[in-house]
Amino acid sequence: MFQTELIEKCKQNNRKAQLQLYNCYCDGMYVVAHKFLGNTMEAEDVVQEAFINAFVKLHQYQGEVTFGAWLKRIVINKSIDVLKSKKHYWQDLEEAHLKVVEPVDEEWLIEDTITIEKVKQAIDQLPEKYRLVVVLYLIEGYDHQEIAEILNISEVASRTQLSRAKLKLQESLIPLSNAKER
Repeated sequence: MFQTELIEKCKQNNRKAQLQLYNCYCDGMYVVAHKFLGNTMEAEDVVQEAFINAFVKLHQYQGEVTFGAWLKRIVINKSIDVLKSKKHYWQDLEEAHLKVVEPVDEEWLIEDTITIEKVKQAIDQLPEKYRLVVVLYLIEGYDHQEIAEILNISEVASRTQLSRAKLKLQESLIPLSNAKER
């Protein structure tokens, strides 16, 4: 009930309510933007722009999803816009040329000796198109249909890119695992 009242006050341009809502979500939205951009200043800018957009378009928020989920979608879209503006365009692939590769081991286990930090570093080293799908699917929890809409790719491309990203991650983590055994 509290959040609903806060959002209603924000819709009436109540600055104190807007600041309160901003303070509730700014840190979490910064983390989301930083996952995509990897740059502190750009992530901060995206969060600011996302909140400005959210407050301007707050009348469009109908409460069908949580406010946090609605705002996160804005942050993700803004982050992708920044990447695109830096000339990081997606290569359009014909669906006929794509083949979904099913992983052999669906559980996709890695050695206990590999730290979470090493996994994060490996994700950061992925090609951008793979990294974005991994972050959206494995970390943010979006399904392939949502990823396809967000990234403007097909669901087949989303599945394929996730599968290929997993293989690349495994390949990059295997040497780390073998190095620990020596």
